[in-house]
Amino acid sequence: MVVLGIIVLVVGFVTGLSILWTIGIVLVAIGALLWFLGAMGHAVAGRRHHW
Repeated sequence: MVVLGIIVLVVGFVTGLSILWTIGIVLVAIGALLWFLGAMGHAVAGRRHHW
């Protein structure tokens, strides 16, 4: 999810579409949060790891 967010951020920056920029930031933030919680060993939504 972090990689997808970075791709959307780059596409939003290149095309100048602010909605893609916003969606990219949200995807990166959620992906980083899930990655952090998974690294801490917490199960999120019944899953121990999120790929």
